Amino acid sequence: MKCDWLKIPAKELNEDCRQQALQHQNILTKPPGALGLLENLAVRLAAMQANAHPQLENIHINVFAADHGVVAEGVSAFPQSVTGEMVRNFANGGAAISVLARELNANLKVINLGTVNDPGALQGVTHLSIGTCTANFLHEPAMNIKQLYDSLNAGRQAVERAQLEKAQIYIAGDMGIGNTTAATALACAILSLPANKLTGPGTGLDQLGIQHKTDIIDRALDLHRMHFDQPIEILRRLGGFEIAAIIGSYIACAQMGIPVLVDGFIASSAALVATRLQPGIADWLIFAHTSAEPGHAHILQALQVKPILDLGMRLGEGSGAAVALPLLRLACALHNNMATFEQASVSEKNE
Repeated sequence: MKCDWLKIPAKELNEDCRQQALQHQNILTKPPGALGLLENLAVRLAAMQANAHPQLENIHINVFAADHGVVAEGVSAFPQSVTGEMVRNFANGGAAISVLARELNANLKVINLGTVNDPGALQGVTHLSIGTCTANFLHEPAMNIKQLYDSLNAGRQAVERAQLEKAQIYIAGDMGIGNTTAATALACAILSLPANKLTGPGTGLDQLGIQHKTDIIDRALDLHRMHFDQPIEILRRLGGFEIAAIIGSYIACAQMGIPVLVDGFIASSAALVATRLQPGIADWLIFAHTSAEPGHAHILQALQVKPILDLGMRLGEGSGAAVALPLLRLACALHNNMATFEQASVSEKNE
C-alpha cells in the first residue's frame, strides 16, 4: 500500500474566522492581551476549526504502541515486555492516559502496531501486527518499505475515524520501550546534531546507561548517514512503527482540518519529521508541554515553538497533551462567554 496521500497539502487556516476571533477578543471586558497565551490559543483554534467561537468538547486521543529492535543493545532501563504489558494496562484503564481521558471525557483508542509479547485481544485495542518489532537499526534499517507505509497509513486511518466522529482536537500518544532511542536518532539525523546533544535517560537510565545509549545512536547515525538527504528514508531507517503512525496522523489531521495538540519528546520528534515531509502542517500543531528529556529543547527550537506547560513530565502516552487540554478549554470558555464592554456597560480604554 502506497502513501501518495502524503503529498496532499495541508488545509488552509480560515483567516476570516481568525480575524473575527481577534476582533472579538479586543472587545471583551479586559485590557487587550491581558489573558496572554489564552487569547492566542483561542484565536488559533478559531482559525483551525473555521469557527469564530471554537469548541473543545469532542476530544480524540490515539495511543500507538510498538516495540523496537534496538532494545537488544541495552538502551532501556525496562524490559521490552513492558510495551505489551502496558497495552493491557491501557485496556484495563490503569495507565496515566486512561485516567486523564476519563477525567476529560475524551475518546481514547489504543492501536497496537506490533509488540514482542502479544497481549491478546483486548477491549478498546486495535491490533494491526505490522511486525513483532522494528529491526535493530544499529545493523539495518528499522523498517522495510511495506512496514513504513503500513505504519503511516495506520496513522491516517486513525484520523479518518476521528474525522467521522467529528473530533474537535486530536492527541497522539506513544508507547514503546526503546522509543526515546529511536526519537533521538531521528532528531539527530534531521537536525545534523551528535547524539550527546540530545540523548537523555528515557525510562530512567543512569549516566553510564545514557553514555551507552549515546554511543549506540552515534554508531547507528554513522551507518545510515548517506541516506539523510531524504526525511522519509531517515524515518524508515531510524524510526518506529508508532512514531511513523504519529507522523501519518499529524499530516492527515492537517489535511483534514483537525487541530493537533502535540505531546512531549516522542510526539515532537514525530512532528519534526512530519514538518520536513509536509511543511504546511506546522500551522495545525499546538505544542502542549516541554519534556524533561534534554533533546526536546533542540526540537522545539528547530520548530520555533513554545509549549503551553513545563511540568518536568517525560511519560509519553499523550499524557502531557491531556494535562494541557483543560487550559485550551478554558481559553475557549473565556473567549466565548466573557461579556463585551457593551454587554456589561463597562467603559472601554481611553483613545
